[in-house]
Amino acid sequence: MLPLGEKIVIVGDAFEQNLPVGEYGYVIAYDRNPDNAFDYLVRSPKTGRNYFVPSSDIESEELLTQQEVELTTREALIDYALATYNEQLFMHIMNGDMEEAEEQEDSTKEPLSQAEFIKQVNLRAWI
Repeated sequence: MLPLGEKIVIVGDAFEQNLPVGEYGYVIAYDRNPDNAFDYLVRSPKTGRNYFVPSSDIESEELLTQQEVELTTREALIDYALATYNEQLFMHIMNGDMEEAEEQEDSTKEPLSQAEFIKQVNLRAWI
């Protein structure tokens, strides 16, 4: 839940209420009514209006800035890898997350003893 006074960016308009998508605003209240689809009351300085919005229509400005920095850094590293013909760096950037996840999965698997292996085979054969 975003704190009161948090600077946010309007990223969507799920209920088509002519929100200024892409503009910033401030969280000025919570809507605590469980029967209501809206989560926040947001003030948009550009339009000078208050809007009731669901949490899916807004994002914290800090979070969006951080995502943009990560994207820009990744694009710069890709450009550098292509300019220097560094295939290893390029492959690490493009597939880095998947390789790390596969390595962690492989390291967690322990070799089974012969008795445990036979037990698992028999269980699968029974099913």
